[in-house]
Amino acid sequence: MTEATDSAAGKQRRAEGHGPDRSGLHQVETLVDAEADELPAPAPTRVGSRRQLAYLGLCLVLIGLNLRTVFSSFSAVLPEVTSQAALPGWAVVVLTTAPVTLLGVFAPLAPVLARRFGAERILLAAMAVLTAGLLLRPVDTGLSGAGHLPGLLAGTAACGAAIALCNVLLPGLVKRDFPHRLGLMGGLYTTAICASAALGAGFTYPVFAATGEWTLALWFWAVPAAVVLLLFLPVAVRQRTVKHQVARDGVNVWRSAVAWQVTIFMVLQAMMSFSVFAWLAPILRERGVDGGTAGLIVSASIVLQMLGSLFAPALAARFRDQRAINTVVALMTGAGFALCIFGPLELVWGWAGLLGLGQGSLTAVALTMIMLRTRDGHTAAHLSGMMQGVGYGLGSTGTLMVGQLHQATGSFAAAGVLFLVVGSLAAVFGYRAGRNRYVGG
Repeated sequence: MTEATDSAAGKQRRAEGHGPDRSGLHQVETLVDAEADELPAPAPTRVGSRRQLAYLGLCLVLIGLNLRTVFSSFSAVLPEVTSQAALPGWAVVVLTTAPVTLLGVFAPLAPVLARRFGAERILLAAMAVLTAGLLLRPVDTGLSGAGHLPGLLAGTAACGAAIALCNVLLPGLVKRDFPHRLGLMGGLYTTAICASAALGAGFTYPVFAATGEWTLALWFWAVPAAVVLLLFLPVAVRQRTVKHQVARDGVNVWRSAVAWQVTIFMVLQAMMSFSVFAWLAPILRERGVDGGTAGLIVSASIVLQMLGSLFAPALAARFRDQRAINTVVALMTGAGFALCIFGPLELVWGWAGLLGLGQGSLTAVALTMIMLRTRDGHTAAHLSGMMQGVGYGLGSTGTLMVGQLHQATGSFAAAGVLFLVVGSLAAVFGYRAGRNRYVGG
């Protein structure tokens, strides 16, 4: 494809996208471009035709479809991994906490790497690392007394780092390359991420039941990651590398009270969100639910998260402030989690449904605060970086505390109390973050 053709394609996409289609506004609110501060502005991905543009869109959605399986697949067979691999208690806590912590640690590196090598190539590299991590997780190292533990630790760490890079860069690519179909692509992208968690929760245990090997159940998820890696390879290598500089002006979000209120709201929702992926299946299984049914319940809860994530941002954007909706969905999430632990077991599908609707809505409105509390794309990018770095970094303490409380008490009852407290705190900070104020005044 010639440079002139590439330029024309980019101009056409920008000309067709003076703004997002209004029908998709609720998905668009969560799509923040991490490269908004770059000078010159990054050009759209090079494609030569509408068919290649559609192919690019398919690749981006499929990348999203691989970004949560690492969390939910491990928890689906956690009892089997723990017993058969003879994992010590500290290792279980680390393996459920580390991926979320690394989301916060590596998130700030994504824009830096993208400026040097290009967002498309960093996404490709991230998918390669993710695939390698998924392949490494179940490997028996053969080291005396170590068994599967080194592979689990190294593979999980690699997956967490790779997902962090994708989390930051993927929304910007969707927003940059599909301005004329932003509602559609935003919806497909966010739905794919939720679907990935549901797939990991719902299919991992059946693979284990069919094969009798937890290692094969975890290896299974390297296959779709490898397929996407190969599909995206020709797109990424076609891109030119252009050096970019960073614009230093703009609001300092780290000194803004509003930014901190929104960020703490994000921390508290992340504490609950990733604890669902890591611990809901083990909680249900400890209550006597069989592995296959527990996986289906978690999967159904995550499917309901999709509904919440689709409708809550649009509802939030209709109001002058978001205090009421932030408070309600935070309390729904905390109560739903606690009821999955304390509530009558015969109503567990209902408790999981309440949790799913609440958590999906909570995550979506927390991300929507990025746009609703800022006045321009540069400030939104800074706030997004702050929320992802601090939010995921501190949000991992939720999974950490659940694991430690379970080790200390021998049950998940203390975790139920914990999430009633976390849900209440999320309601408080959600109320404050929902006030009609802006970062920078």
